Amino acid sequence: MTPDSAPILTAHRAGLLGCRSCGRVWPEGQETCDRCGADLVPPDRRGLQKVWAWWAAGLIMYVPANLFPMMRTQTFAGLQGSSEATILEGVVELMHYGNYDIAIIVFVASVIVPMAKFLAIAWLARVAGRPATVEQAHTRLKIYEVVEFIGRWSMIDVFVVAILSALVQLGFVASIHPGPAAVSFALSVAFTMLSAQSFDPRLIWRGLPLRSRTGTEGQD
Repeated sequence: MTPDSAPILTAHRAGLLGCRSCGRVWPEGQETCDRCGADLVPPDRRGLQKVWAWWAAGLIMYVPANLFPMMRTQTFAGLQGSSEATILEGVVELMHYGNYDIAIIVFVASVIVPMAKFLAIAWLARVAGRPATVEQAHTRLKIYEVVEFIGRWSMIDVFVVAILSALVQLGFVASIHPGPAAVSFALSVAFTMLSAQSFDPRLIWRGLPLRSRTGTEGQD
């Protein structure tokens, strides 16, 4: 038997169960991880319901995050008027003043990244546990790791508004306050992070064939 035709052995087929907290592998019948004390739960596609629930909640909150103002600015107690800006209006205003680098960063972090996360999580949830080659499984795992990594960097708009609100409080002269979109955007990011964390990456390997495609073709 050549290496290409050797069976693709996964932890599940070896009768092993991995701990999602610390990564230690235990026999399939064990219920508690002796290393960290976490409950050992086998991967189950029914757990994707939680992924879809958090995903839908994040998508719902993302809509008002883009429609409502992210920041409100008031000068001279409103005597000279006040201004409100949504995420996209803020990007346009930054470009108007020549701050193209900051505008690109805000646009990517507040628009491109959240939309990419929604698409990636939805795709992973749809293909989880379905047939795949080893290369496809590794691709899915890399996408999952990228989604988890960039999740914490999606709060740039909220951080900027929070810092400006704390620094620019000059009483009668000028003041900056967060708009309703700030709360919606923060909740959207939190919900998508919970959705990604609810996804069980062990499902990625459940769809692997018993033998590699090359080995199967060789036997035929």
